Amino acid sequence: MRGLSRHRGSALTAGTTALAGISALGLFMTGCSTGGTGTRDEGEAAQPDKVAHATPSPSVSSPAPFEKVDPVRLLKADPKVSARVKAQLKPCTKDEYPIDVTYGHLTGTTGQDVIVNVMNCADAVGLGAYVYRAGGTAGTSSSYDNVFTAEETPVYAEIDRGDLVVTRQMYAPGDKPAFASSEVVTTYHWSGGASGKFAQQSQVENDYSKAVGDGGTSAPVPATP
Repeated sequence: MRGLSRHRGSALTAGTTALAGISALGLFMTGCSTGGTGTRDEGEAAQPDKVAHATPSPSVSSPAPFEKVDPVRLLKADPKVSARVKAQLKPCTKDEYPIDVTYGHLTGTTGQDVIVNVMNCADAVGLGAYVYRAGGTAGTSSSYDNVFTAEETPVYAEIDRGDLVVTRQMYAPGDKPAFASSEVVTTYHWSGGASGKFAQQSQVENDYSKAVGDGGTSAPVPATP
C-alpha cells in the first residue's frame, strides 16, 4: 500500500508539472497572436491602429432673400402706368389691394426683377402687367426701372424658367367675364445685357370649348311617370 501511495504521489507530481508547462506555452502563443502587443520579428516596425476619420459634409449656403417693394407706391410713381390703371389702385377690403407681386431674375443682372400684376376687385380681371428691373448694385437697389408694360385687358404676367410669360384672354361678343373664348400666351426672353430688352420668343393661342362651363344647355330631365 505504501508503494502504491508513493507511486501515485510521483505520478501526480509529474502530471502537475506537465500541466504547468502546457499553460505557460499557451500564454506564450497567445502573446504572439495579438496584433501589436505580443512579440514581433526583429526590425519590423509596429503598425499603429487605423483610426477612421469622418469626412465633413459641405455646407449648403441658402440663397439671398429678395428685397420686398411697395408695389402701390411703385405703380403710382411710374409715368408708364396709365391713368386708367392708377384709378383702380384702391383697396378691395381694408388695406388689401388687387395686386400680385412676383420676385425673380429675368434680365440677367445681379439685382432682382419684380413683376406686378394689377387686377380689378370684382372678378380679378388683369388690368395691367409690369416688369421692374432693380437699379444700383446687388442688394442695394434704390430705384426700379420699368422695362415692360402690358395693359391690354385682361392680361397677366409671370416667370417661367427665367423667361417672361404674358397671357391675354380673348373675348368674343357675348362672352361672360369668367369664360373667355381663347387665350394668347406669349413668351419673352431678355437679351442685350444691362441695356437690353425683352424679345418675343414664341406665341401660342388656345381656343376654349363652348360646350362646358359657360351656361350651355343642360341635359333634359326625364319626365316623372
